[in-house]
Amino acid sequence: MKLYFAPLEGVTGRAFRRAHFRHFSPADKYFTPFFSPTRERTFPPRALRELGREGEGDVPTVPQLLARDSEDFLWAASELADMGYGEVNLNLGCPSGTVAAKGKGAGFLALPDELDAFLERVYSACPLPVSIKTRLGVSEPEEFGRLLEIYARYPVSELIVHPRVRRDMYNNTPRREAFAAALKKSPAPVCWNGDIRSPEDAAALVARFPSLGLLMLGRGAVARPGLFGELRGEPSPSPEALRAFHDELLEESLSECGTAYHALPRMKELWSYLAEDLPGAQHALKRLRKAKDITSYRSAADDLLRLAGQAMR
Repeated sequence: MKLYFAPLEGVTGRAFRRAHFRHFSPADKYFTPFFSPTRERTFPPRALRELGREGEGDVPTVPQLLARDSEDFLWAASELADMGYGEVNLNLGCPSGTVAAKGKGAGFLALPDELDAFLERVYSACPLPVSIKTRLGVSEPEEFGRLLEIYARYPVSELIVHPRVRRDMYNNTPRREAFAAALKKSPAPVCWNGDIRSPEDAAALVARFPSLGLLMLGRGAVARPGLFGELRGEPSPSPEALRAFHDELLEESLSECGTAYHALPRMKELWSYLAEDLPGAQHALKRLRKAKDITSYRSAADDLLRLAGQAMR
């Protein structure tokens, strides 16, 4: 079973990926939060910081692109190939209203003919293997049948399926029957993405789909960063590993952002996942959310790390 880390905007950036790779049983692939190329044919400084290979080491990273224009996609893929990347991922799953309104992400699924033409051009000229991360459609899971027919025409390296429609956002139960159709009909390897928060969740999924060989974890793995190792049957990580991960990420965030004012929102977002089900964490979490300087943040984070360590023992 191969295990992938899904992209979460504002959380799983470069510093997060490097720290997770060093301190926990790592993902087989880490997918970056999406970058949306434009006709200006330049990467903005933020994207260059995120996508630059310097210091990446052995972290197996896959850039994700959000595009509706095939030439924009191909330009970005070519640049990424020159940077040394070996694969690129097309985002057809983002349900954000602002993204979908532009016909990108999950919004592109409402335009199957245009999507088909886009993929024809991309797969005829892209210098890198292209995987696809998709939802089932925009409004109804029945839309997925036609999308599967389109995907099957092209050499998709991997088809990552989040079995919800765009309208679901992240609500409702993933639609397993639609995912079963992908496993049956897709010539590409199929990956499940969505609602895996524990080894029990993964075991139930594999029991339902014995041929499943790829899992992508997102929010569940941010909340439980040792989950990849647990799924491999490894011992749970130590409290010391969590503290080392947190401290490295904090220092990297301060270095990247330049000031605590800009770094602390990133760390607070991380704690919204890490402390999600942590017993007795509400008081310290409230203090952390109110922290405006590094001293008050560290005080609250130390309390949260102590509580997390007690829960892990």
